[in-house]
Amino acid sequence: MSSLKEICSGLPLNPLPPNRGRDPSVPHAPIRTPNLTAEEERLALRNALRYFPASHHATLAPEFAQELRQHGHIYMYRFCPALRMRAYPIDQYPCRTRQAASLMLMIMNNLDPAVAQFPQELVTYGGNGQVFSNWAQFHLVMHYLSQMTDEQTLVMYSGHPMGLFPSLPSSPRAIITNGMVVPNYSSREQYEKMFALGVSLYGQMTAGSYCYIGPQGIVHGTMLTVLNAGRRYLGSGDLRGRVLVTSGLGGMSGAQAKAAVIAGCVGVVAEVDEAPLRKRHDQGWLMEVTSSMEHCIQRIREAKSAKAPLSLGYHGNVVDLWERLALEHERTGELLVDLGSDQTSLHNPYNGGYYPVQISFRQANQLMSTDPSRFRDMVHESLRRHVRAINKLADAGMFFWDYGNAFLLEAKRAGADVAKAGGAATEFRYPSYVQHIMGDIFSLGFGPFRWVCTSGDARDLAVTDELAAAVLEAAGASVSDRIRQQYSDNIRWIREAGKHKMVVGSQARILYSDQRGRVSIALAINQAVAEGRVSAPVVISRDHHDVSGTDSPFRETSNVYDGSAFCADMAVQNFVGDAFRGATWVALHNGGGVGWGEVINGGFGLLLDGSEEAAKRARLMLNWDVSNGVARRCWSGNLHAYETIQRAMEEHGQLRVTLPVPVQDEQLLDRALQG
Repeated sequence: MSSLKEICSGLPLNPLPPNRGRDPSVPHAPIRTPNLTAEEERLALRNALRYFPASHHATLAPEFAQELRQHGHIYMYRFCPALRMRAYPIDQYPCRTRQAASLMLMIMNNLDPAVAQFPQELVTYGGNGQVFSNWAQFHLVMHYLSQMTDEQTLVMYSGHPMGLFPSLPSSPRAIITNGMVVPNYSSREQYEKMFALGVSLYGQMTAGSYCYIGPQGIVHGTMLTVLNAGRRYLGSGDLRGRVLVTSGLGGMSGAQAKAAVIAGCVGVVAEVDEAPLRKRHDQGWLMEVTSSMEHCIQRIREAKSAKAPLSLGYHGNVVDLWERLALEHERTGELLVDLGSDQTSLHNPYNGGYYPVQISFRQANQLMSTDPSRFRDMVHESLRRHVRAINKLADAGMFFWDYGNAFLLEAKRAGADVAKAGGAATEFRYPSYVQHIMGDIFSLGFGPFRWVCTSGDARDLAVTDELAAAVLEAAGASVSDRIRQQYSDNIRWIREAGKHKMVVGSQARILYSDQRGRVSIALAINQAVAEGRVSAPVVISRDHHDVSGTDSPFRETSNVYDGSAFCADMAVQNFVGDAFRGATWVALHNGGGVGWGEVINGGFGLLLDGSEEAAKRARLMLNWDVSNGVARRCWSGNLHAYETIQRAMEEHGQLRVTLPVPVQDEQLLDRALQG
């Protein structure tokens, strides 16, 4: 077993570590199909070998070539560390600055087998959300971080550490970009080639920025979405006896079962892969499991009647479940489902993100690599069946929304009946959850704020939980009812999170808060570190899925209707602005939950070490990080954002935002255009 010191000493070359191959005890990524030409295969191999001295090329070239042809990518399994990957306490990392150690901790947390979806392929979540492209990059990054001073910045090009460059103590310690491809070449097919060549990387959102904290983040976001969906669609936040049907128990989607129970409803989640289903059950996140459709329908009826919270995992294809629910309604007139959504990884539909109903899970994994064209056709047919069943239930009164996983976008491309008559490019028969449920909440400045206790001590997390709840309770005394409701939901979450054992990997927490709340929580935590009530520094970050960090026309910015939904200025400005306002590291990605080429998103990490300098950075950066997005949403015409940015200007004298002047008389436009 190696040590952290050995992990940080650079590439292990003398001697080379033994090639143990793939670990059969952990799940592995599906085979990729980059369809490289013979010359491109040579280039991929040449690119991989450039990390190593020429004296090792004869040994490494054959095994790298085998990985490329067998798995569709060179992961360099030989260099996968023997050390248990996890978030070790910050003081255990050999380094010259704690800022570097915080990055090490977050990287290793993202690769923890308890956190990562496919740890040996460096995939954190979403089927292809990579931390790095290969294990050589991991070793080099850890070495650079161990050598870094407060006057250097690590520059990361799509997983590749370009190196340490001189900078200022006030500069970020790492600048990360992933998948920054010239727009005309940002296609899925081009991506598969570029990833196989080792020159680009799909960082998802928080995988490639080292800020993923396990499925807790999406538990919280899903709980809020379900609660607010109940208020909008069912007229009540009391969801007892209400049934939510969805799919996916893997990386991000694995949180849905726990979220449903915390929200108080009956959550039924279909999953074709038994491994993640059993994992969630073993973790206690999923209460019951069945592979029997009859038993599944029976348990829905029983839990609905008893109004008892339940999370039920159905081991099977969600299309079969939707079709059976539609058939039950046809036969009996009984509508067994109230709310519906989907969290299959449809940003990646042909490489394991979506499994067609016509064949088994095992057969699908074979077919996607042996006959990709036929597999693609089967995915399209399955999506058409998927939507037909949902449409029948929706016509009967079930409320369905797109959960920002590109479900409706890919269904439309497959020829399914999801069009909205007269709808804009970002509108479908069913709304995205941003358009109907969470968009106005973003416009109020609320979004997923998170922190990680670098001590690894659960007692520190408990202290920060209490601090956050106290901050929100105090803030809620002087706000509007709309904002108070959001504070109340998040206080409820914080009180429940400890009871529901949300921690997977690092001692982390997430909540949704607005600008005032985020700044106040960060300052309270920083003060607690200074006073020793929290024993070690705390890293704060957020999901890129937020008011300001992401330009995603089919998700985060799907409720932007001034024609700028496909513009990405906000995310780029967010990334740059966070960098010079004090972030410890910043990241900018092409791709996210809705797929490569469909979104640009930016994120950050900031170390709170108890110093006044950390407090100053938190104030500057967090105020910008929220106001940037609220200002953009205000300019697009969102009334909630207009009111929110006006309040922010009243509270911050140096903030001045250009406000839109609405057209009062729509007929004036018609008259002008008619001449």
